[in-house]
Amino acid sequence: MGDLVSRAREFATAAHASIDHRRKYTGEPYIVHPTAVAGIVASIGGRPEMVAAAYLHDVVEDTPVTLQEIEAEFGPDVASLVEQLTDVSRPGDGNRAVRKEIDRQHSARATSDGQTIKLADLIDNSHTITMHDPGFAVRYMREKRALLDVMTSGDPQLLRQAWSIVHAWEAARP
Repeated sequence: MGDLVSRAREFATAAHASIDHRRKYTGEPYIVHPTAVAGIVASIGGRPEMVAAAYLHDVVEDTPVTLQEIEAEFGPDVASLVEQLTDVSRPGDGNRAVRKEIDRQHSARATSDGQTIKLADLIDNSHTITMHDPGFAVRYMREKRALLDVMTSGDPQLLRQAWSIVHAWEAARP
């Protein structure tokens, strides 16, 4: 697992650092999020390609790196997973609800490995958003609920964990 995963971690760190990409609420270097997602994927026994894709999951969406560069550097399996995790909607596609529906349908078509990584991403983002932005969390958790409805082939343990976060958040709301 080591070489591929180490290369992906280094590549993602450099890509996010190249644009001084930081976490929205904490100002930490952005790589803390992909590192958390990769840790979740590794904790459930994800293949090295899955852990590598977890490190790289936001690189194409958020940095100048292209999917072709990911494939050249890490091969077609990792590139396919990254493609499955990259939002496909564009601002010109419509309002946020329309764009999120386009991305939801893209996630619904992801492989079980792709959905597993997406679940890890949702779990990590849920903690950050509910802690730091309760106002936005209302919309985010509604979108996450709709996304979880179509994420039927990901890791069952992570799916249960993601649903438990949604249910706990809903139960805590006045």
